Amino acid sequence: MPWDRNQMAERAAQELEDGMYVNLGIGIPTLVANYVGDKDITLQSENGMLGMGPFPFEGDEDPDLINAGKQTITELRRTAYFDSAQSFGMIRGGKIAAAILGAMEVSEKGDLANWMIPGKLVKGMGGAMDLVAGVGRVIVVMDHTNKHGDSKLLKECTLPLTGKGVVDLIITNLGVLEVSHKGLHIVECAPDVTRDDIHAATEATIV
Repeated sequence: MPWDRNQMAERAAQELEDGMYVNLGIGIPTLVANYVGDKDITLQSENGMLGMGPFPFEGDEDPDLINAGKQTITELRRTAYFDSAQSFGMIRGGKIAAAILGAMEVSEKGDLANWMIPGKLVKGMGGAMDLVAGVGRVIVVMDHTNKHGDSKLLKECTLPLTGKGVVDLIITNLGVLEVSHKGLHIVECAPDVTRDDIHAATEATIV
């Protein structure tokens, strides 16, 4: 059966290695913090926090500790705080090894659209454009199709782009796909999901 949000986040956490500095985007990616486990991973947030812990248990929230998505989080003994200018300096300076982001659309070439739908009110791009340009690896975590059942993995994105050719790996509720110069390559299928199921739900070229 397809993965749920937590299983997708857990699968994304498997891509992280000891010593990595990692930025988590809004939505499903924030759940990755709960599945880091014993790995020596340092989570970074654009609003000026390095070394984020998992989400707090109900009743233990500290309203002064929030991530870039304004969700309450926890701190670690090694947590450091700084202004957003220094945070973006880390991102733009190539100090962040990976970003795990949500998406509305991803093309077979690795183009990413994840910040706006024309005609709808949005708060702004945030740090997404800086992240996709500055980090070493971009991993997208999202549902394979939209609420209408249409593929979100496309030959060409139809929404305004965050970045061109920036996505390296896509984790959806149906499986894991790697972006190559020829198209998308299926790395893994979710339990009871077949390669044919993924082909049927994907507009983009799968090689």
